[in-house]
Amino acid sequence: MNPLVSTALAAAEAAVRIHRRDAQSVSLLRATEKSRADYVSQTDLDAQAAALRVIAERHPKHAILAEEGAGTVSEQLESWDGRPLWIVDPLDGTANFLHGHPLYCASVAVASDGQLIAGAVVSGSSGERWWAAEGEGAYKDGRPIRVSTYSRLRDALVGTGFPFKKVEVLHEYLGQLDRVLRAASGARRGGSAALDLCYLAQGSLDAFWEEVLMPWDFAAGVVLVKEAGGVIVGPEGGALALAEGPVRGANSQEMLEQLMAVLRG
Repeated sequence: MNPLVSTALAAAEAAVRIHRRDAQSVSLLRATEKSRADYVSQTDLDAQAAALRVIAERHPKHAILAEEGAGTVSEQLESWDGRPLWIVDPLDGTANFLHGHPLYCASVAVASDGQLIAGAVVSGSSGERWWAAEGEGAYKDGRPIRVSTYSRLRDALVGTGFPFKKVEVLHEYLGQLDRVLRAASGARRGGSAALDLCYLAQGSLDAFWEEVLMPWDFAAGVVLVKEAGGVIVGPEGGALALAEGPVRGANSQEMLEQLMAVLRG
């Protein structure tokens, strides 16, 4: 296995061991609200520490961008000097986890020269493991995965996520959701963008959009979707930057263009 993939997978699995340790004993009462409906629990913090230990042991000179790191994305990246950068979400789907809902995971990716080149996602509740590296394909539990082959949005199952952290964009988003529901076969909102992108990569979803995502939400998923044959871009079709913002993805350029046309209205 590619050594970067091996590290990403080992770090995600270390985080997931913390998820499993705490799964029967956590609740909202034991979490802190960072902002409206955005929670951090001791599980998040312990899972991140476990993942970062793996990375530090294997790549002590590499840089880190982590969800529970000190400061915003831009603040954490201010001192980045171009070294390989590990992007860590120790518990994507914290609200799900705190409510006992099974859609949560750990996501770990690495960027080099500004490009995402490897990543892994592990589900603590199901045990599923996804990984990918640039030029080496995408895998789930050791088997190659590919995006679906549907070409019409009317046949597509589309993943999404509610912009709960920025309710000021909710009105625009609800208009998008209305149009997608009318144009597609259906829409699904699971509560973990990292898992949504895994489902896009394996063909369980045919397209995906979200209005407010952070790099740790999508970093591993970007590698998975691309290596599985899909496309994933920013709101206007350009490359995704390591910054907060909208994400659009699909099984093909043709499907992506249909989705983006509907989102524009």
